[in-house]
Amino acid sequence: MTDFAHRHLLGIEGLSPADVLAVLDRAEIHASGGVDPDLKRRLRGRTQINLFFENSTRTQASFELAGKRLGADVMNMSVRTSSLAKGETLLDTAATLNAMRPDVIVVRHEMSGAPALLAQKVDAAVINAGDGRHEHPTQALLDALTIRRRKGRLHRLTVAICGDVAHSRVARSDMILLGLMENRVRLCAPPTLLPPEVERYGVEVFDDMEAALDGADVVMMLRLQRERMEGAFAPSRREYFHRYGLDHRKLARAKPDAIVMHPGPMNRGVEIDALVADDPERSVIAEQVEMGVAVRMAVLELLAGGAA
Repeated sequence: MTDFAHRHLLGIEGLSPADVLAVLDRAEIHASGGVDPDLKRRLRGRTQINLFFENSTRTQASFELAGKRLGADVMNMSVRTSSLAKGETLLDTAATLNAMRPDVIVVRHEMSGAPALLAQKVDAAVINAGDGRHEHPTQALLDALTIRRRKGRLHRLTVAICGDVAHSRVARSDMILLGLMENRVRLCAPPTLLPPEVERYGVEVFDDMEAALDGADVVMMLRLQRERMEGAFAPSRREYFHRYGLDHRKLARAKPDAIVMHPGPMNRGVEIDALVADDPERSVIAEQVEMGVAVRMAVLELLAGGAA
């Protein structure tokens, strides 16, 4: 068992390359399949609470399935029908959850920093399943695993991240992880959809998508998150797709074996053409979902102490 000297997983920031590899190597065991009769014993007797303040399909289902495959007792807490919907504060909720003595709490929240605050108030391990515009660490880890499996390595690659970077916690976590592993990261977005502190990540910034994709090994598209926007951040859908949407014409600028990624859910015809999204030779979007379960199993094992 490789050491993972962290009590919580609140973000990629703060992890070392060795930490990232510890998760990926553990996840690779699960991703490779095979029958393991001891799998359901790994987290037997441990309790996992999924606390999602934002709607989620992929992430919540993935964490639930990961916990159950490892034998944990998994509880999905419905925020809309709980005391939280009646005005209870996050700190009150933390005290209530702590009294239940769970081993791990998976939390998604619309406010940046909420998982970190929760982690200060509970005895359980806390996993950030996405907080505001801050981070989404397990998404970056599953992206990394997908890239490593397809490209054979996770260093010295050219990765183009295109779309709504400003509102994307996925982009932030991916930028940190990919930079940590010595990759060349390019961002492509309208100026209004770039975060103000983008220079601190050591990335290259492009406004022209074809230039950004030139010679890229990986093309990662991001959803246009209009629900997080206040004001006019982007042009019409038609104009946005024309300039920043991925189709086969733009993809031709990338390397012939470049892979296409998307964290989902996709806006087909806005940030990605359906023919590209469904291209069996280039798209690894379905594989990302599959790797999500493996990565979350690994994280649960490492934090809940159930790995052998």
